[in-house]
Amino acid sequence: MKTVGQVVSAKADVSVHTIVETASVLEVLQVMAEKNVGALPVVNADGQLVGIVSERDYARKGVLKGRSSFATPVSTIMTASLVTVEPHQGLEECMQLMTDRHLRHLPVLEGGQLVGMLSIGDVVKELVAEKESLIQHLEQYIRGQ
Repeated sequence: MKTVGQVVSAKADVSVHTIVETASVLEVLQVMAEKNVGALPVVNADGQLVGIVSERDYARKGVLKGRSSFATPVSTIMTASLVTVEPHQGLEECMQLMTDRHLRHLPVLEGGQLVGMLSIGDVVKELVAEKESLIQHLEQYIRGQ
């Protein structure tokens, strides 16, 4: 099983897109659309990770509460109680964490610094590839190859 670091470094776009906590929710939505991501790490003025904001946060804490996306700062709707992982951790552990805590995105920290984002899609993709490889090996074994 691969580690978080192996998966994050193998992504086509390894840069981590962030948003400052004072940005408006509209700005968050624009960046998410532009970068084709479902969540963004939120940082303070010093660049320190202070939360994460997702499309779900926008729906539940923004739209459903009648907040204006123009006037509402992201800090109002972000999730501040962060669950993070480190590059050395395994994908099985991350999958369990995501399942238990109902998370779709995990910020990846190394030495306290944000180095990537792991999504449930990343985990599923790797698990499917791993199972396909196992099936291939078993088929070859059965055929005596």
